[in-house]
Amino acid sequence: MRPSVKTQKTILVVGTTPDYIEWIRRVAPGRALFLTDPQLRRLAKEPGPGPEEEILCDLVDYPQAVSCLAEHLERWGTELGGIACFDCESMDLAAELAARYGLRYPSSEAVGLCRDKYLSKVKWRERGLHCPRAERVHSPDEAARFLAELGAPAVLKPLTGSGSEHVWLCRSAEECRTHYRSIAAALESGRSNRLFRSPSPAAPAGPLVLAEEFIDGQEYSCDFIVDGSRIEPIRLTEKIRSRNRPFGTIHGYLLRHDLPPGIESGGFRETLRECASSLGVERAICMLDFMVREGEMVLLEMAPRPGGDCLPPLLRRARGLDILKLSLDFAGQGEIVPADPFDSDFSGYMGIRIIARQGGTLAAIDTDGLQADPRVLEIGLSKKPGHRITLPPEDYDSWILGHIVARVDPGGDPAESLVELDGKICIRMDGH
Repeated sequence: MRPSVKTQKTILVVGTTPDYIEWIRRVAPGRALFLTDPQLRRLAKEPGPGPEEEILCDLVDYPQAVSCLAEHLERWGTELGGIACFDCESMDLAAELAARYGLRYPSSEAVGLCRDKYLSKVKWRERGLHCPRAERVHSPDEAARFLAELGAPAVLKPLTGSGSEHVWLCRSAEECRTHYRSIAAALESGRSNRLFRSPSPAAPAGPLVLAEEFIDGQEYSCDFIVDGSRIEPIRLTEKIRSRNRPFGTIHGYLLRHDLPPGIESGGFRETLRECASSLGVERAICMLDFMVREGEMVLLEMAPRPGGDCLPPLLRRARGLDILKLSLDFAGQGEIVPADPFDSDFSGYMGIRIIARQGGTLAAIDTDGLQADPRVLEIGLSKKPGHRITLPPEDYDSWILGHIVARVDPGGDPAESLVELDGKICIRMDGH
């Protein structure tokens, strides 16, 4: 017998992590319905919502996800009023569900273009936007040939994916061959990982590996709203690379209140507009990663979701901006006009990822030194004793243990401040 409940509109959140679910339930109680991977729920340290708020089902099996959602809506008398997604591997499912229920969300085609790091660059070049030269490669020799034709360092990475997962810098033909084999082996062993599934049914067979030109410059990340012709920047951060961890590992994000040298406001907004439009994204909160080289933006990748990692806590602390709640408001068709990130001085704030230095079983994380530092505003630990840490390239998730939000010394070097604060974290492993 169906429970007698009042029909209500809710925002469907597809495939997010338990920590985000707990955050959303705290800031927007009763407003969201979560479609969650059962494996993530089993491993979560956060308490799970009740059955009226969360559907646990295999997110790889789309027909099952569709069926589970339909049954839940019928049972609980719930009506969907919007859809949100915070994870790249779930965006294509979100697009399919949005189309089925008539909700506004980027199309499956747009999501596929965003996730395919080769096709997105093809579309950008067609619009005259600057991005690295890139090519799909299907063998170690093809990767080596790309490097030879480029005549400069190359980067090998999975065609899909995010962050620094299985990303390698290659300066020689032998490095290209070695790292191609490493990526191919990782993709083969991780076939069940939704992050590396092909975003297109027409994708070629074999390992989906991208070779692209290495861009030597400062890397940035930004969030922005695209709604038709309207572009609203939300945040801009400068990425701080790790000095002693694998290539591409981002250790921290410095919040910016000004544009990078050589980039002017009108050109920046127009680039954001063309970047989204060329990939078919008409309405979304987007994240864009880009380099600045000699005063020019060079686009790397874009996703129709806000940035994650330590960025949401950073924005909350530095600006009082809750990006997760804002995403729900946007999904619910609300009129969202965030404060212009370049109108006020939000500089001097940095988000830092707490990253393990060695593998093993976590015994404790001592943050006493951090807590005594007046620059530190927030410490968030995501792992507890007993957690098993496996380092890259075998695992890129388990070594992330939490985040720090801190102020940067005026006139100081943010990278040096990060190293100093990182050194105050004592991570103890069993047997050490």
